[in-house]
Amino acid sequence: MLVPFAAPCVEARFVSRHKRFTVLVERAGERFAAHTNNTGSMLGLLRPGARVLLSVSDNPARKLKHTLEMVELDGFWVGVNTSAPLRLLQAAFRAGRLPGARGYANFRREVACGDSRLDALLEGPGGRLWVECKNVTLVEDGGVAQFPDAVTERGRKHLYALARAREAGDRAALFFCVQRGDAACFGPAWAVDPAYGEALQEVLDKGVELWAYRALVTPRGLDLGPRLALARG
Repeated sequence: MLVPFAAPCVEARFVSRHKRFTVLVERAGERFAAHTNNTGSMLGLLRPGARVLLSVSDNPARKLKHTLEMVELDGFWVGVNTSAPLRLLQAAFRAGRLPGARGYANFRREVACGDSRLDALLEGPGGRLWVECKNVTLVEDGGVAQFPDAVTERGRKHLYALARAREAGDRAALFFCVQRGDAACFGPAWAVDPAYGEALQEVLDKGVELWAYRALVTPRGLDLGPRLALARG
């Protein structure tokens, strides 16, 4: 595993989404709140009674010690933790498993780029490469992984930040981390946010690169799976 869990996750059942960053779960007859950093809709995943996996923090300062990591769907796990893609990107970079990132020596996280903050900046003798990571949990139309699962103005802002970096002479890429195993290709979620789809096509035409990868999602952690082609039509 490129991104192993530090300790085993605990299993529970999903009850409801309580607040934006909180879900209600049940384990051994006890209901309790768990943190989720996924502010998207998690469309089609949050079904009452669904099995979920929760990581457990030993930080005594945390109000909620459990974090929602995965939701079971049709017999497989879907990763919903939105911090996982950046961790997977960095681990894959260090392991030399990202062909698009070869030749870069340094990896910095969350670096200011104009009036935005992008997830990663890679630097090397050949220049700079900006990368923004997105977590993908929506699959529709017979295996097309799609992003976003809710309207995202912030996501469009990141697209244009990457385009400006590209126009300034740097490389720029989007790393779409598809955290479910039934995805065969990737495309924008036109039915959810057509403005994002139009903006994505615009920045791709300007030279921003698209890296869509299927992650291998297991209760032990995450690994990097195959790269996905861009869906057409």
